[in-house]
Amino acid sequence: MVTPTVSALPWHGRAARAPLVLAVMDGVGFGPADDGDAVHRARKPHLTRLWTLSPTRSLRAHGTAVGLPSDDDMGNSEVGHNALGAGRVVRQGAGLVQDAIANGSLFASPTWAELLEAPIATRDAARPATLHLCGLLSDGNVHAHIDHVHALLAAAAAAGVRHLRVHALADGRDVEDPSYERYLERLDAHLDALRAAGCDAAIASGGGRMLVTMDRYDADWSIVERGWRAHVLGTAAPFPDWRAAVAALRQREGGHSDQTLPAFTIVNADGPIGTVRDGDSFVFWNFRGDRAIQFTRAMEKRDFTEFPRGPRLAVRFAGMMQYDGDLKLPSRYLVAPPCIEATMGAFLVASELRTLAVSETQKFGHVTYFWNGNRSGTLDDRLERYVEVPSDRIAFDRAPAMKASQITDIALEALNSASPPDLIRLNWANGDMVGHTGNLEATIAAVEAVDVEVGRLRAAVEAVGGVLVVTADHGNADDMWLRDKRGQPLRLSDGRPQPRTAHTLAQVPLSIVDARDGACRWRIAAGRPEAGLGNVAATALELMGLEPPPHMDPSLLEWDAPATQALGD
Repeated sequence: MVTPTVSALPWHGRAARAPLVLAVMDGVGFGPADDGDAVHRARKPHLTRLWTLSPTRSLRAHGTAVGLPSDDDMGNSEVGHNALGAGRVVRQGAGLVQDAIANGSLFASPTWAELLEAPIATRDAARPATLHLCGLLSDGNVHAHIDHVHALLAAAAAAGVRHLRVHALADGRDVEDPSYERYLERLDAHLDALRAAGCDAAIASGGGRMLVTMDRYDADWSIVERGWRAHVLGTAAPFPDWRAAVAALRQREGGHSDQTLPAFTIVNADGPIGTVRDGDSFVFWNFRGDRAIQFTRAMEKRDFTEFPRGPRLAVRFAGMMQYDGDLKLPSRYLVAPPCIEATMGAFLVASELRTLAVSETQKFGHVTYFWNGNRSGTLDDRLERYVEVPSDRIAFDRAPAMKASQITDIALEALNSASPPDLIRLNWANGDMVGHTGNLEATIAAVEAVDVEVGRLRAAVEAVGGVLVVTADHGNADDMWLRDKRGQPLRLSDGRPQPRTAHTLAQVPLSIVDARDGACRWRIAAGRPEAGLGNVAATALELMGLEPPPHMDPSLLEWDAPATQALGD
């Protein structure tokens, strides 16, 4: 670790140390500023004041600026908080998997050989061992990519596996909603080619990601249980093929959206075609960990009690990546995850500075696990306090305020205490979680709820003479319409704009309010178009009186601004 220093800063010694609050407005970017932009349409007096009167600039929050393979890749909360916490760009899971497939290292790994061992050895038996592949069927490249599962299937068949089953989850969140049928058609065409070559390969189960399998942060284990019953036990709603399943389930509650499509299992005259049995192998092909780790625990834990799983299966299970390096889950994985050391949090601990991290369940792991470089738990119990506000278990557009006010309450309580933390970091989830529902009016209300909290937090920071940094991790609420190449909304059959539920390529704001007495004058660098989320950590550290370590992307502060440049407002 780099040893922290507090020397050589332009204002050091001229301003007392004060608490710094770093607030992340999840999914709030600068969009097209039209009727489909919920951020633009929201009544937001506090954000307008912040963006027009306080030092503010935009930051890149997608693509190569956050370690993704290309600038066509939308940012997301995982990579955004990795970059914010690491203070630099780290090549992320999507690119690492892409590289491992392209150079063949994935298929040369001992884990891959171990997974194929039983399915190849028993391929001529009456019931050969099966290689199961489960994950999000999408090309959104946020949690997974369809090309990755195609590559796994092709390599397994080429190696001699003759019994393959795919458990394909619908997206509708990082891609167009609905679009599940389109991805299933692509997958089935790939499986057709394998079947023509003599491989028994089929889609065995599925369902929507927000209802089946992909829960996160222990928010609702019934979601994982539905996936277990569909993929492992084969007891979800039975259908003869995926086309019949999706057609029927579209008519049921939740079926209008890929995200909430009910679970299904494919059956034939002998029963479910893809149950998981002792001796099988199973790959979870998602590379992102937050919505894969609970299913992983169901597969690997001996003392599992979250739902009636039954005895632990004697299955060789692997993740595309290791989803939690501290807990070593899963124990087998195909591609090593990014190694993110010397994070902002670690630097503050080494400086003996105290931190409070707070968010609600849906983003709690983002201000803790992802912020700390994919590390579970506190870095130092003496110096860190993490607070989770339980999220509501309802559709987020039904309560767009979510838990924003409770998050702010906890931050204000700490800020006004006799001994406030040196850093308070928080995440308001509204813009992202409500934006993902595609409900424009609810998302406008979500942004307005965040605006209220920005105002409350700013007033409190100014009252104690602190520093407030407000940013976002990626775009979402800033564009709620699907658009053509000219930027015009795509239309439904009734003429209404087609809702967008995915993230965007928008840049995000960085605003700073410095209410300390006697602080040196500074300004945010206006140039440097390459600046992104990785620059935020060093910027915050400078505001805290620390010299940022050289491995971090540089601060965006320029010191000794002209006298006409005001601090804060």
